[in-house]
Amino acid sequence: RENFIHICNPHLEKMKEDILYHFALGTGTHDFPTLFGDVKFVCVGGSPSRMKAFIAYIAEELGLGGPGCDYPNICAGTDRYAMYKVGPVLSVSHGMGIPSISIMLHELIKLLYHAKCSDITIIRIGTSGGIGLEPGSVVITRQSVDATFKPQLEQVVLGKTVIRSTNLDEQLAKELMQCSKEIGQFNTVIGNTMCTLDFYEGQGRLDGAICLYDEEEKLQYLKNAYESGVRNIEMESSVFAAMCNLSGVKAAVVCVTLLNRLEGDQISSSHDVLVEYQQRPQKLVGYFIKKSLGKV
Repeated sequence: RENFIHICNPHLEKMKEDILYHFALGTGTHDFPTLFGDVKFVCVGGSPSRMKAFIAYIAEELGLGGPGCDYPNICAGTDRYAMYKVGPVLSVSHGMGIPSISIMLHELIKLLYHAKCSDITIIRIGTSGGIGLEPGSVVITRQSVDATFKPQLEQVVLGKTVIRSTNLDEQLAKELMQCSKEIGQFNTVIGNTMCTLDFYEGQGRLDGAICLYDEEEKLQYLKNAYESGVRNIEMESSVFAAMCNLSGVKAAVVCVTLLNRLEGDQISSSHDVLVEYQQRPQKLVGYFIKKSLGKV
């Protein structure tokens, strides 16, 4: 069972029913193997609209749908998360920040376990702030690091601090990088991703409601991050990497940079430019899925 989902919770086996509350799904009301047993690729991202757009895109790429096709939200019974499926691909929103994606991942991993899925690849696609990169560059994460540049997730469980590894699958990162070279449409790098607890002070911005440091201190911090191997900043990758590691799942993080934080804090590109940027991780991961399925 090496390629199956590992559940690090012996208590689940004693439960008569497992209710995935935030998905509005449950083992007593839904046939998970029938609904999800063929899933091989799971793509997760912040917003429901982006993940619906992704499932429509991948459906067309795989020849499983076309313009005008509707893809119902499997989690329509709740407004917490949205989930869409076409063929072997599941697309799920996770909200913003570590707490939100953590809740989603607990239930997603259990869903895949109950569905008896195997050989799963999970990829987070999203946006980020770049460091030393032109806006629109795509970063494939080598390691997720915390705000002190350590590759770890620090979590308090039962009042005790637990440290978990945040490395990501090295071979998967290389395969994604090769796919980007084959596409040849945008700059892509492999680098470390800094995962912070908030968008403003935690990322050294000067434009929040509270800021008790100056521009020189901010720039020195970001330069230190760059020198440590950090190429972008977001707010979900650490717990994503840690939970996928514990569950034995191949995982990757693919984020586009919307700005170079060494040059400013606010995103000033036009709406049309930002929309095109946000499609780049989608294109890369879509190409990877097609290639994996022998459709390239």
